Amino acid sequence: MNNSGIYLASQSPRRRELLEQIGVRFEVIAVEVPEQRRPGEAAVRFVERLALEKARAGWQQSAQDRPVLGADTIVVLGDEILGKPGGPAGAEAMLARLSGHEHRVMTAVAVIGVRNGEEHEAMRLSISRVRFRQTTAAERRAYSASGEPDDKAGAYAIQGRGAMFIEHLEGSYSGVMGLPVFEAADLLREFAIPVI
Repeated sequence: MNNSGIYLASQSPRRRELLEQIGVRFEVIAVEVPEQRRPGEAAVRFVERLALEKARAGWQQSAQDRPVLGADTIVVLGDEILGKPGGPAGAEAMLARLSGHEHRVMTAVAVIGVRNGEEHEAMRLSISRVRFRQTTAAERRAYSASGEPDDKAGAYAIQGRGAMFIEHLEGSYSGVMGLPVFEAADLLREFAIPVI
């Protein structure tokens, strides 16, 4: 059993919080990975590729003495990926598009490490369906002005004030937050990382 924990190739406070929740020790590694979708790339392939690229970048920067976890989350409305809003006006526009509609939140988790003496990569994908209630322009404006949506894919935080817009969730609450705990724990056990 590996008790030294993992490297987390993410600076997301939500991912740190969720790993702490399941008792995983980790050290954060800052990685820079271009988040550009390739022409014709399906949303699922895009989120999986980014998670794997982040884990690989972290592996290259690390001492390679323990596994590296990378993750990426996207919000998909129809066939369109909604990224981070880039400010209050962008957040209001995204929230207006989500109002009264169902969207998907996809979070891919990748782990790279050594298993049985060999370098190994593994991945899991969580897809959740989220339905927003109808929202008013005043609600969207006030929420956008709060700053909470600024660094969130789809311009909302399920674990924050954004929860008031969510009428229905089918899938993983933690996956919508940015790290599906069930899938992450399953992956980490593959690499002999204790959880809980």
